[in-house]
Amino acid sequence: MFDDVSAVAYIRDTFGPRELKAFSRCRHPAMRSDYLRLCFLVAEGGIYVDADDVLLGDDCLPLFQSNGLKVQPLCYDIPSRSMLPASEIWRPDLPTADRIFYVNNDPIAAPAHHPVLMCALSRATERLLSDNPRPEIQSTTGPGNLTAALAAHARNLLVADEPLDFTLLKDWEAIAETRWELSYRNDDRNWRNMDA
Repeated sequence: MFDDVSAVAYIRDTFGPRELKAFSRCRHPAMRSDYLRLCFLVAEGGIYVDADDVLLGDDCLPLFQSNGLKVQPLCYDIPSRSMLPASEIWRPDLPTADRIFYVNNDPIAAPAHHPVLMCALSRATERLLSDNPRPEIQSTTGPGNLTAALAAHARNLLVADEPLDFTLLKDWEAIAETRWELSYRNDDRNWRNMDA
């Protein structure tokens, strides 16, 4: 739906100079995609899914049935240097040592102006406008940023004894699968490889 030129126009017309300057400091296409995704979902609401996710059936309909935020939890196992299968994350006896738990920024389903996405956009904007000339992608605009915003929001709701207004998707792997064989994943176009 967007390229760099139309993304600039959208952010300029929908937000303002701070967000436009932050977008201009996104040093990689993945950062620009992450940042635009937050801007669009904050302003418009809806669902975002990566272009390399392939729908497996029609089980995505529940994503549209309530107004809360819906995100996919992930877990990286440090010793094996691999992701845990989604079904393992929910085991009550799963050891947490040597594992990184976070939420992905694919998929995201949310109403416009959801506080987690507003916080994530604000955090990304602040980090991009900081003095750091090469902010790390994952924690600035990617899943690390979204996870920090979600954790802060969840804590605020729990302290206020309010119900959670988000859902962690337990079965995204049954709804869609990522097709990894795209050529860009093996060169500098992949954000994971650009600083190697």
